[in-house]
Amino acid sequence: MREDQVAHVDELVRVAVGAPSQRDPIIHQSWRRCVSEHKLDPEVLRDACIVTDGRLREHRDAMDEFLHTARFGVEMLYRQVAGLGYVLLLTDARGVTVDFIGDPTFDNNLRRAGLYLGADWNEPNAGTCAVGTCIATGEALTVHQSDHFDATHIPLTCTAAPVFDSSGALAAVLDISALRSPEPKASQFLALQLVKSFAHKIENANLLNRFRREWIVKLSGSAEFADVDPDFMLAVDGSGRIIGFNNRARQLLARECEGMPLRPGGLRVSDLLDCSVDDLPRFAHSRPAGQRTVRLKRSGTTLFAQTLPPPARMPAAPAPQAAAPALPEALQNLFHGDPTMRDVASRAARLLNAQMSLLIQGETGTGKEHLAKAMHVASARAGRPFIAVNCAALPESLIESELFGYEAGAFTGARAKGRKGLILEADGGTLFLDEIGDMPLTSQTRLLRVLAEREVTPVGRSRPVPVNLRVIAATHRDLVDLVKAGQFREDLYFRLNGAILRLPALRQRTDLEWLIGRLLDRLAVERGTSVTLSAAARDALRGYAWPGNIRELVNSLDYACTLAAGEIGIDDLPEAITRAQHGDGWPQPLVNASAQSLVRPEASVPMSAPADPAAELLAELRAHHWNVSQVARARGVDRTTIHRQIRRFGLTAPNKLV
Repeated sequence: MREDQVAHVDELVRVAVGAPSQRDPIIHQSWRRCVSEHKLDPEVLRDACIVTDGRLREHRDAMDEFLHTARFGVEMLYRQVAGLGYVLLLTDARGVTVDFIGDPTFDNNLRRAGLYLGADWNEPNAGTCAVGTCIATGEALTVHQSDHFDATHIPLTCTAAPVFDSSGALAAVLDISALRSPEPKASQFLALQLVKSFAHKIENANLLNRFRREWIVKLSGSAEFADVDPDFMLAVDGSGRIIGFNNRARQLLARECEGMPLRPGGLRVSDLLDCSVDDLPRFAHSRPAGQRTVRLKRSGTTLFAQTLPPPARMPAAPAPQAAAPALPEALQNLFHGDPTMRDVASRAARLLNAQMSLLIQGETGTGKEHLAKAMHVASARAGRPFIAVNCAALPESLIESELFGYEAGAFTGARAKGRKGLILEADGGTLFLDEIGDMPLTSQTRLLRVLAEREVTPVGRSRPVPVNLRVIAATHRDLVDLVKAGQFREDLYFRLNGAILRLPALRQRTDLEWLIGRLLDRLAVERGTSVTLSAAARDALRGYAWPGNIRELVNSLDYACTLAAGEIGIDDLPEAITRAQHGDGWPQPLVNASAQSLVRPEASVPMSAPADPAAELLAELRAHHWNVSQVARARGVDRTTIHRQIRRFGLTAPNKLV
């Protein structure tokens, strides 16, 4: 042990046997708790506890919706402190880090210190620390240097604040930490105020997101902040019951409604304020703030209010079945009736203008770039650049200068005027990173910084350049396997997969005929002459496995059109397709229930009809013990899609059967 660690252990032992301490009371009590309740030995130096990938996914899945809401607050806070040496952690209520932003340059040091994705900071494991003690007490605090119980953590300074859900239960902890800092604890005062402020903002965002269809009541002691940053926020249903609140509102209810049931639905707005639910419209934003005052019923304190009404309910359509929402034209042009592609396009439409990064997965040639481009065209960024980068095609020696750009004279052979770089060229638009799984680890580190800080530093430049772009990545490889193999950064994977779209293989689509017709029409325009398809050639195309997917289909039709004289015959098709008809081609894939009926190479009769989709879904649910998240992950779709299919097919989980 170092000398400072020995002195620290001596102080801990004295406190454990009852000696007084000069530490803050919250620290003193935590030290006593670590020894008496958690049975931690002050003399043992513990390595950081990082949970396995599987456990981390379980912790993230359990708070998936909240995590998406909180991520924007975490990124916004990091932009406030970027460059000051801080790391941001968001943990769940059990202390496991489910989101992390830090300077990738110090990765090894951060991981050793436990300031990393998957780190477990619960007090029974880590001793006195900002996250663990925040969970134990429900209070925001700074644990500075030797305040930590474990002497391993003496160099760290950590500041954390609790984030509560709309029912008042602890949902997460927001932590801002640094590997080193000035010695006075007062140096972290601003960090404490920042983390408390952003925890409050995340609570408000979560409340607004969850109760979109209910009354939202904002209350503040200041007229200027009642609308933009209210102290108290309530969700109120149509009957006047308070069904949700932020933490400050929960504390207000505890004071003003003492002795009454403090739970969602247990109080009415008239129990707190001198008004009823029928009075809420008079606090609308359109009225001057000075006319929007309300009094607390018990104390008589005057507050400024603003109310957000529920959205107007649309009258039911007279048709017996509502039509599916129209997709943007660019997305409609990707398919024709195929249910899997419709589901992908529908999810893509909902994500068009989301700020989160997007990952498109699918076999080689399934049209990942076409989907990305269609999303760009249909989004608010349509008038800005769409920059596509094939990460597998760029030499490792050039990928950094191509992506990030460089200053004049940055290295031997550099252009005299420098190079802007593809990331800066995409500013305001969309950056499409194809084959992201093939990006070198060194470049992954720099890309992570771009995604986290929204700024890029060209080679040879000392100051970063702000950048505003949407990143869409694509790969045919399993990134989780690459992460396990140490070939892909875990934190970059979680940064990229804000949402995942999985494209089906061509053999699994039901619109092959439409695709063939569309491609032949396009080739006819390009060549100035049209061709038709013979019945034998059409059967051969239908029966082929298409290992290269749409890209192979395009090349095959282009080849056939070049050879054909008016009509494409069987002999005009590429050799791989004609050989497959005689059982000597590419291995025929298994066809799943969502695939169209294919013609067997050795016979002219179609394969059996696809399985019942309801039965297939039921089998998958049973195989995964009715874990909807696991089934959604296996199918490459969103959990809401699985829930919607369960309702449509009338399936019921065993634990819900009467």
